[in-house]
Amino acid sequence: MGPEVNARRGSFRAGGRRRYAVGVAAFALGAIALAGCSSSGGSTASPGTASTPTSAASGGGASAGPQTLTVKQAPGGKSYLTDSTGRTLYLFVPDPPGKSICTGQCAAFWPPLTGTVTAGSGVTGTLTTFQRSDGGSQAVINGHPLYRFTLDKAPGQTAGEGLNENGGLWYVVDPAGNQITSLSG
Repeated sequence: MGPEVNARRGSFRAGGRRRYAVGVAAFALGAIALAGCSSSGGSTASPGTASTPTSAASGGGASAGPQTLTVKQAPGGKSYLTDSTGRTLYLFVPDPPGKSICTGQCAAFWPPLTGTVTAGSGVTGTLTTFQRSDGGSQAVINGHPLYRFTLDKAPGQTAGEGLNENGGLWYVVDPAGNQITSLSG
């Protein structure tokens, strides 16, 4: 083997180490963010579909405008909810009905669905909102506050399904507002 091949190997090895270090750093950052999930709650739920939009700085994520919930089909055939941009919606099992215990760093990693929310075709659950402790108005379906997952980078991704984070499970939500414990089959 000539020097050119060895130089390529050296670059490959260095690139591999960099990718590994970046992966470890991303994992550590995610763990730190999830550790920040708080146990403080919001206020009681209020019926209706209209609410005041919030900014990303207050945990509002990307949903600072009107949202229409839509229904998508998973490859396994199950239906699940998405926001207006096609991003998958989740519920956090430890949340009490109509309240969120996901605030601070937790809300940065699992952004709450906020703003004006309406039900699109096929959505059968009852929509309400409540005022979060950070000032935003969060959407609720059948008592479950709704969230997105920051590691879902494109519409239709469900990377948060079944994750056990900060003492509780995160599940994709079906059109009636119930948790889906498995999207396949």
